[in-house]
Amino acid sequence: MSEWGSRGRRAALSLVAAFAFGASLPGVAGEENARSWREVPMPPGFQVIVSELEGPVFADADGRTLYEWPQHVLRNGYSGEAPGTPGCYDEPTTVTAGLMSPYPAGIPLPELDTRPACTDLWPPVLAEEDAEPVGEWTILERRDGALQWAYEEQPLYTSARDRRPGDVLGGTRRRYQRDDPAYRVPVGPPPALPPGFAVKATSVGRMLTTASNDAVYAYAEDDAEASACRGACLQRWAPVTAPALAAAQGDWTLLERSPGVRQWVFRGQPLYTHRLDRHSWSQQGSDVPGWSNVFLQPAPAWPAGFTVQATLAGNVLADREGRTIYVYYCADDSADQLACDHPVDTQVYRLAMCGGGDPQRCLAHWPYVLAGEGQESPNRTWTIVTIDPRTGRFAADDAPGALRVWAYRDRPVYTFGGDERPGDVAGGGTGEWRGMRNGLRAFWLRDDYMQGIL
Repeated sequence: MSEWGSRGRRAALSLVAAFAFGASLPGVAGEENARSWREVPMPPGFQVIVSELEGPVFADADGRTLYEWPQHVLRNGYSGEAPGTPGCYDEPTTVTAGLMSPYPAGIPLPELDTRPACTDLWPPVLAEEDAEPVGEWTILERRDGALQWAYEEQPLYTSARDRRPGDVLGGTRRRYQRDDPAYRVPVGPPPALPPGFAVKATSVGRMLTTASNDAVYAYAEDDAEASACRGACLQRWAPVTAPALAAAQGDWTLLERSPGVRQWVFRGQPLYTHRLDRHSWSQQGSDVPGWSNVFLQPAPAWPAGFTVQATLAGNVLADREGRTIYVYYCADDSADQLACDHPVDTQVYRLAMCGGGDPQRCLAHWPYVLAGEGQESPNRTWTIVTIDPRTGRFAADDAPGALRVWAYRDRPVYTFGGDERPGDVAGGGTGEWRGMRNGLRAFWLRDDYMQGIL
C-alpha cells in the first residue's frame, strides 16, 4: 500500500463511522424521514418533491425544481432580486458590474458570442392570465407584460441545469459565508418543526438547530422515555426544554425530566445543546464520544472508495489514496450573476485560475478525480461524467482522450498536485478571496470549520 493509502487509512479509522450516511446519523432511517414539511396552499400545477440533497422543494407540473434569486449584499452593492421585482431577462450582459472589488465595472465579459442571457439559464415560471394568487403564491408583472409566479414575493424560476424531476443542480440552500455570490436558491415548504427550531443545510445533511442557530445534539445512551444525561453531564449539555403549552406532533414528542420540566424529543432522541460550542450551527459537540448532531435528512453517500482524512483544520473528503478532494466555485461579476462552475459554462475563468490559461498546466496542478473501471454513480449528487480535458467541457463517452471523472452536483471534482500527504489541504482557497468567488475549496465535512478559516 502507498504512503497515501496507509497513512490515510490510519487517519480515517476513527472518523469513517461518523460519516456513514443513513446508518449512523441520528434521526435518519430513510426517505420517509425526509418527508417532514408543513402543508401549504399551492396553485394548481405545482407540487412538492423530496430532493436527495435539498429536501422538500416546490416543483412545477413537470417536476422541475423552483428557485428564487434573493437580494444579496456584495462588496460594492447588491445583486439578486428585491421582493416583487423580477430582474432576470433575455438580454445577455456584456460587461462586469463592479460588484466585487477590486474589479471595476465595465470590463468586457468573456466569450460574448456564446454568452447566454439570464433567462436562457433561468426560465421564469410564467402564470396564465386567469391564474389567481394562493396563500404565499402571488403573481408579478414582468416588464414585457408577461405574468410570473412568486413565492413570498420572490420571483420564481426553473434551472436549465436540471434534467429530471427532483434535480437541484441549479442552486443550493447551503450558505456559510456572507461574501458568497448571490446564487439561486431552491424554494420549498417550511419544515414541520415546533416553534424554536430551524434547519441548516450543511455538507453532511440538513441539520437541526434552534431558532437562534445553536446546534442540536442527541446522546447515544438516551431513549425516548429517559435521559441518561444527569448530574455532571448537565454542566456541558443543556436539555432543549419545551414550553408549558407544547404538545407532541409527528416526529416530535416530550420527555418529563422532572416535575414541570419537559424536554423535546425528536424521532425518539431527547435533544440538547452543547454549552461549549464556540460558533452557531456548530458540530463541535459531536466530537464528544456518544454525542452526535441531529439531521432531518443525511447528505447522499459519496462514491465507494472515497475516504475521510483528518487535517489541521478539520476533516475533509478524499480519494481512495487519501488526496483531498476540491470543488470549483465560480460566479461572474455581472449584473445577472451567472455561475461559471459547470462544464457547460465558460471555462475561461477556471483555466486562467488553475493553469494560466493552459489546459495541460491545469491537468498537472489540478487533476480530475478519475472514476475507476466498473464504478457507477451512487446517486444524483455524486455522478460520473465524461470530460474533454482540453476544454473542460462534457464529451461523448467514446471521444478520443475523454476522461470519466467524478462530479459533485454535476461539477467535476479535483485533487491538488501540491498536496504531498493525506490530510494536506495546500490547494484550499486557491482563487479570488480565498476561493470564495472563483476558485477551489476543499470538500470540508463540517461546515463549522469554514467559520474559522475563511
